[in-house]
Amino acid sequence: MNNFEYVRPRSVTEAIAAASAPGASYLAAGTNLIDLMKGGITHPDRLVDVTHLPGLDRIEHRSDGSLRVGALVRNADLAHDPDFARAYPSVAEALLSGASAQLRNAATVGGNLLQRTRCAYFYDVAGACNKRQPGSGCDARDGENRLHAILGWSEACIATHSSDFCVPLVTLDAVVEIEGRRGRRDIALEDLHRLPGDTPEHDNVLEPGDLIVALRLPPAARSFAAHARYLKVRERTSYAFAIVSAAAALRIEQGRIADARLALGGVAAKPWRARAAEQVLIGATPAVGIYLQAATAALTDAKPSGDNAFKIELARRTIARALTLAAAGTPARVPALPASPFSVLPGVLQHA
Repeated sequence: MNNFEYVRPRSVTEAIAAASAPGASYLAAGTNLIDLMKGGITHPDRLVDVTHLPGLDRIEHRSDGSLRVGALVRNADLAHDPDFARAYPSVAEALLSGASAQLRNAATVGGNLLQRTRCAYFYDVAGACNKRQPGSGCDARDGENRLHAILGWSEACIATHSSDFCVPLVTLDAVVEIEGRRGRRDIALEDLHRLPGDTPEHDNVLEPGDLIVALRLPPAARSFAAHARYLKVRERTSYAFAIVSAAAALRIEQGRIADARLALGGVAAKPWRARAAEQVLIGATPAVGIYLQAATAALTDAKPSGDNAFKIELARRTIARALTLAAAGTPARVPALPASPFSVLPGVLQHA
């Protein structure tokens, strides 16, 4: 770890000015950044500590039915907020399925959105990784790649995005509020992360100095609360990233699907919104057959990036299962094993 300058700004304006310098990084909980620094993957010259900035740690339920979540709200605090969990149950379930309780108590909303890939070759400084060192190559292409991307990957990079939180947020049309040198702007969460293309070193569309200050959910997001689930398939039930995950949100009226939202995790370098699948579902009667048709539509462009063809079929079944669970109705209580296919309802009391 190299020497670095530590800065604690008193305002968002001061933070942006400090973080706009080359080699600067924002520091919140540091649950991802500190690991990257200790492993020699990233070497910031300056850490800009934003944990004490005023006003970024609030959950605001607005009168128009929208929700605004400050970037410094802790993952655990958001997941256990009763009003939030009732209005956005799939997001709460995703949060509770991620990492450990200790990490959820520390990790922030803004940091979760920007966590970097967990590809082993990205973390191995002895190996070639275009995301870590542009132009060096991608050892994952001919390496251990059973957990890598099946959608949106390129010859330059086959890594996946690891967040659970982002997947249901994408289905609900979440918006990210950003403060930067050009002032404040909004970006749809679906557009925040980038596919690798020829420049996999750029994870997202943020510019130097840009600071995520809040996450916002529109009023319409609440209309899916009765039929929304997150399902995560992983190699062990706790403390593991998704091999494949799916967030499904339905609005069912008079026995038909009036609106549908679907997104996948663990399959691409960004949370993957499956809009073609949504169109298959809208207007249909809820049934396994239509869920499988939607899954096929969602995976039309899927292809193995290595020894991971099994992920395509796994994703197909995960989609069908998530839609089945969503159609059956959101449970009154978060399952004892949140987002796990092994959950047995009713679960333990998480939200009264």
